[in-house]
Amino acid sequence: MGTYAKNPDAVEQLTPEQYRVTQQCGTEPAFQNEFWDNKQAGLYVDVVSGEPLFASIHKFDSGTGWPSFTVPIDPANVVEKTDNTYGMVRTEVRSANGDSHLGHVFPDGPREQGGLRYCINSAALRFIPVEELEAAGYGEFASLFTEEASS
Repeated sequence: MGTYAKNPDAVEQLTPEQYRVTQQCGTEPAFQNEFWDNKQAGLYVDVVSGEPLFASIHKFDSGTGWPSFTVPIDPANVVEKTDNTYGMVRTEVRSANGDSHLGHVFPDGPREQGGLRYCINSAALRFIPVEELEAAGYGEFASLFTEEASS
């Protein structure tokens, strides 16, 4: 597994929307973001640090208009913090190494898969299709998708 960190060059190259979401705790519009309805098999990584966060095998259609996942690939790469903004108590999700704001986790996910819904902003993610994992340096995760296909 590689070493992941907040990369100043990557931060500099973010689009205004990616910067607003990841660095200023923004939220992109529902149903108007890149991955809310992406059905491709692959890996979602932090747009800033590249650390692996979520896999398509854990993605589900929550009806909310944002990419939603039942679990992170590696819980060590995701940090949860209490968020009291907007008069609500929510649990914010950030990348552990990149310190990017990713979204929030809610207890209303599919019960049979643990009951959590990681509601994540597309602007915080870079998607790597399964056929490009090896070339992109994420080959160790390819087995996630072959195991799923054979079960």
